[in-house]
Amino acid sequence: QVQLVESGGGLVQAGGSLTLSCAASGSTFSTMSWFRQDPGRERVLVAGINWHNGNTYLADSVKDRFTIFKNDAMNTMYLQMNGLKPEDTAVYYCAAIRSFLIKTSPGDYHYWGQGIQVNVSS
Repeated sequence: QVQLVESGGGLVQAGGSLTLSCAASGSTFSTMSWFRQDPGRERVLVAGINWHNGNTYLADSVKDRFTIFKNDAMNTMYLQMNGLKPEDTAVYYCAAIRSFLIKTSPGDYHYWGQGIQVNVSS
C-alpha cells in the first residue's frame, strides 16, 4: 500500500534550520513535491523533484533558502530549510504523482502524506 510519511518538523526560531523528510513506500513515483498550507489559505507548491532526472523546482519565496534533494536507496525526499522566517510557518505536505513533470496544482497529485507542522517564531 502506498504511504508517504513526513518527519522533521517542529518549532524553530527565525533564522534557524530544519530538514523535512518524506519516506515513500508501496510504490515508486516520477515526481515528489512539498506543499504548504496555512489555515484558511490555499495549499501551495514549495518545491518538487523529478525522481528520474533530478530536475527540481523551488518557489520564488524559498529558492534562496531551501534545497530539495532525494535519496534513491531510501526512497526518501528531503527539504532542507535554512534561514527560516515566520512566514514559513505552515503545515507541510509531501505529495507524489506518477508524472514526468512537476505539477503545481495540488489537484494533480494522487498521493499525500498527513502533513507536518513547521512553526517559526519571531
